[in-house]
Amino acid sequence: MKSLTNLPDQQLIHLFMNGDASALENLIVRHKDKIYTSIFLLVKDKYLAEDIFQDVFIRVIDTIRSGRYTEEGKFLPWAMRIAHNLCVDHFRKVKRTPAIKTSDDRDIFEVINFSEDGVDRRMMQSQSHGRVREMLDRLPEDQREVIILRHYAELSFKEIAALTNCSINTALGRMRYGLINLRKMMQEKQIAL
Repeated sequence: MKSLTNLPDQQLIHLFMNGDASALENLIVRHKDKIYTSIFLLVKDKYLAEDIFQDVFIRVIDTIRSGRYTEEGKFLPWAMRIAHNLCVDHFRKVKRTPAIKTSDDRDIFEVINFSEDGVDRRMMQSQSHGRVREMLDRLPEDQREVIILRHYAELSFKEIAALTNCSINTALGRMRYGLINLRKMMQEKQIAL
């Protein structure tokens, strides 16, 4: 029997629709880091990110089981759109926008998998990621969102534009200005990563 880990997303979805629960498990494992990290970077709360992540896959399962899934070959962008919408729904419910604050750097490292390095290397990585995270938190929300979706979720600008309801040129512009602002912050603070 062919290993499920090598099958394309669409085939895993088809297998799940035919009753193979392990196909869904493979699909979740394949995309969990990108989806969870993107949610976490948007909501900045580990427990809230875990709740939203679970809600994403509840919606995915419900949609697939009901036969309403039609995104041929585009599972990740579809799941990311669900995640993004759930984040937006959360902020609408609490009637506020994401607070720009620095959270405990440890949270981000629970999400990102690093290979085992020496203590000095891990410390330098921790400091670098902390600085990047702090600078990301200072960007305007629309610029931060595009950078997170592009860098952490690895979505195309077309997918980002569809997800954020803007044109591709607007998404590209937000990315450009976000990177310019990050560079300025690095120069002002004389940070070398």
